[in-house]
Amino acid sequence: MSAMTDKVKGTANKATGAAKEKLGQVTNDADLEAEGAAQRLKGDAQNLKGTAKEKINKL
Repeated sequence: MSAMTDKVKGTANKATGAAKEKLGQVTNDADLEAEGAAQRLKGDAQNLKGTAKEKINKL
C-alpha cells in the first residue's frame, strides 16, 4: 500500500472506531466500546505507518 492509502484507511478506522466507542458508552455495551477502541488504535497505527513510508520515500 502507498503512504496515502495507509493514511486514508487509518483516518477511516479512527473515525469508525471513535463512533463505535462512543456508541458503546451511550448504550452501555462494553464489547462495542472495546471494539471501537481497538479499531481507533488500529487507525493510529496505520497513520504512523503511512507517515513512516512518506519519510522513507523522501530519503
